[in-house]
Parts: sequence; C-alpha cells; structure tokens
Amino acid sequence: MKVIGLTGGIACGKTTISGMLKKLGATVIDADEISRSLTADGGEALPLILQAFGPEVFTQEGKLDRKALGNIVFSDEEKRERLNAILHPMVYGKIQQEIDSCREKGLRFVVLDVPLLFETGGDRLADITVCAVAPEEVQIQRLHSRNGFSRQEALSRINSQMPNEEKARQSHLVIDTDRPLCQLEQMIKTLYQEWDQPT
Repeated sequence: MKVIGLTGGIACGKTTISGMLKKLGATVIDADEISRSLTADGGEALPLILQAFGPEVFTQEGKLDRKALGNIVFSDEEKRERLNAILHPMVYGKIQQEIDSCREKGLRFVVLDVPLLFETGGDRLADITVCAVAPEEVQIQRLHSRNGFSRQEALSRINSQMPNEEKARQSHLVIDTDRPLCQLEQMIKTLYQEWDQPT
C-alpha cells in the first residue's frame, strides 16, 4: 500500500486537493480532524492543555477557546512548541492506527493530510510527498475571505510555518493551486489513477 503525504502552507489549497481525492474515492487521514477530536469536549488532550496553558484558554463552560489559544501560540514560538509537544505524539499515534487499519483492508493507497508533515517528521511515514503551494498574496486573500483575518493576522499565521519554498523543495511533487478549479480537478484525477494501480 502506498502512503501519500499531502502537505502545504495555510490557505495553499491542501484541503481542496484532499476533498477532490475523497470525492474520487480515496481514503484520507486528516491530521487536523484528529487534532480537533483530541481537543473537542472530553478530548484526550484537554487535561494536558489546561496544565500547560491554564484556565484562560478555556471558556466558563470548560470548552477549549481555540481563538484564545491561537492568539497565544501564533505570537509566541516557545508556547507553540509546547502545544505541539502535547498534540503531535497523540495525533501520530492515531494516524499510525488508521494506516495499519487501511493496510489490513488491502487498500492500494491512503492519503495523509498533514499541514506540518515535514516539521513533525510525518514524511517518514509517506512513500510519496505532495505539496500544495500558492503565491503569498493568494494565501492572504484566501485567509481574509475565509477567516476574516486582517493582512497582519494572515501574515503572522503564514510566517509561523515553514516557508512554502522549503516544503516544496522537500516534496516529490508540487501542485500550484492558483489555477482554474477544472484544471486542478483534472490534475488530481490523473494522480488518483496513477496511485490507484496495483503494486
């Protein structure tokens, strides 16, 4: 079974690509989804986050205040690393379980949708790494229309990640998503067919 590691900077179109692959029938293991489940109500990571960041990142009802936590970790690298040290081992534990289960089902390939694939060493799990890229201005524009971020907020999130050029350099395949959707769909369909061959 081939393991495809899909990554890309914030608002670079990685989610669009993984959505297209899902629609074609691919199994996608989404690191963000796993991370959200770990930090949802009753999630396994909450006690450790409370211990590390205190009650100010929780609402009065005891839910994680993602915006408050985001504001802290996106403006302080040491705190961001502290959060990552809590979440990444838990996320990768679940990813490994899902890969094993896909292998048992006899799937030909599985896609790991991981924003911080190289930063967290997740590329070691992948046979092929694919990076979604887009020009910085396009990222800023997408973050503004999608999340309502100001230019400054968008840039602070973009700059908190490994530069696109570096991710692209480390990847086997780079997909520029700043193109008409129909062109992108055609590219993804071709890749899907290529990956879905018996090994």
